[in-house]
Amino acid sequence: MIKNFYGNPDAVETLTEMLATERIPQTILLSGPGGIGKSTLVRRFASVILDANASDLAKIEHDDLSLGHNLELIAEREKLASDKRSEDPLKFASHPDFITFAPDGPLRQVSIQQIRLLKDQSQLLPSRGKRRVFLIDQIDRANEQAANSLLKVLEEPPAHLLIFITAENSYDLLPTIRSRSVNIRMNRLPEEDITSFLTARGLDQPLRRARLGNGSPGAAASIDLEVFDKRRAAMLNLLEVASRRAAFGTWLKNVESISASKSEKLDYYLEVLFLLLEDILLIAHGNEQIRNPDIARQLQAIADAVSLPWMRRAVELTDEMARLLRRNIQKGIALDAFAIELRDMVPAGA
Repeated sequence: MIKNFYGNPDAVETLTEMLATERIPQTILLSGPGGIGKSTLVRRFASVILDANASDLAKIEHDDLSLGHNLELIAEREKLASDKRSEDPLKFASHPDFITFAPDGPLRQVSIQQIRLLKDQSQLLPSRGKRRVFLIDQIDRANEQAANSLLKVLEEPPAHLLIFITAENSYDLLPTIRSRSVNIRMNRLPEEDITSFLTARGLDQPLRRARLGNGSPGAAASIDLEVFDKRRAAMLNLLEVASRRAAFGTWLKNVESISASKSEKLDYYLEVLFLLLEDILLIAHGNEQIRNPDIARQLQAIADAVSLPWMRRAVELTDEMARLLRRNIQKGIALDAFAIELRDMVPAGA
């Protein structure tokens, strides 16, 4: 019954059985890594339960957050003052019975104003049929106020309302939110499956995309390889400086460029940094199946220069920066601190 969805057959089967038996929990949590299709699966489910015709389906798909017009809207809203965003909470509702609430603003958070709007909207009856479907994308980005307010809706949702929430890690949510949801776990796809997926869609460099997608078909398909290579060059330089393979002065041009750009967010660079650190760890353990084989020589040099405690601390520091993203940390300062602390762990002249 759920069509045109690639991967995670167990999750698809679970939702299909719910539709077939009409035993559908009112709150469903889809958890798993970003880019594996959690929101896409919700839209496919909604198209079935809302009995969408071709026009309805187009409206539901119009609210795919990865589409260019929606990305532009989200980017434009980051420039608004917080009071302007509060007056007009972000939602996507091309179809009247399918509404998406997504992280908003420069900190990319689900706000209390959005949850209040969700409460108001939840009382409205379906425009036709028996159901309405709400999607709260990345509920793990809800601030504390919003998360607590959502609980009140989840305790007694209106009979006509189905609420889907998505999160990368369900354990980042309040236990009370988890306890009121049926959790369906979604997993990364094998590299060969993603390669086939990309090849069938005629995308360039499918093998490289599949490696860099890290199990996520959405990330593999949408990655801009030219932009990725620029970010990778900067993060490779950061790691070379942190391992004393390059002088600290070589990093200054990169950090100044990163700090000056408002569009280049720290999380974009952290995603690349994680991939490079994973490759360095694999190389250190003799595994040649890395995601960035074209820079294997540079990564090998870093692996040879550092210790296991250095690698462990590099991962910890990257994790810390990722956790602090919602606090609007300064990109340049955070990356400088990363390089300096790790550089001090490598003996001079090593």
